[in-house]
Amino acid sequence: QVQLQESGPGLVKPSQTLSLICTVSGGSIATNYYYWNWIRQPPGKGLEWIGNIGYSGTTNYNPSLKSRTSISRDTSNNQVSLQLSSVTPEDTAVYYCASLIALTTNQWASWGQGTQVTVSS
Repeated sequence: QVQLQESGPGLVKPSQTLSLICTVSGGSIATNYYYWNWIRQPPGKGLEWIGNIGYSGTTNYNPSLKSRTSISRDTSNNQVSLQLSSVTPEDTAVYYCASLIALTTNQWASWGQGTQVTVSS
């Protein structure tokens, strides 16, 4: 069973870059048709998709966050990283890593437990 674990600083100052890592166990991030997603949920709001990186290394981003977002992968350590630059308090949220399988239909497969990130001076 594939398991995902998010890690990173819980507190980031405004204007700095938020950096998170998703460590995947029980399966390879290069497995065909798998996409590794970052999703967040601000307090009192719904889920917001940030972007993903696919099994071949291609990336896709939410247009509203694209200019500040970078998602990369480390296949040797089976990790996916998120960097969100120029953060503001509005970026405070629980950040999730989740896998999606893209076959004839897209299906969410596994989710991490999430990690709280607070943007504050």
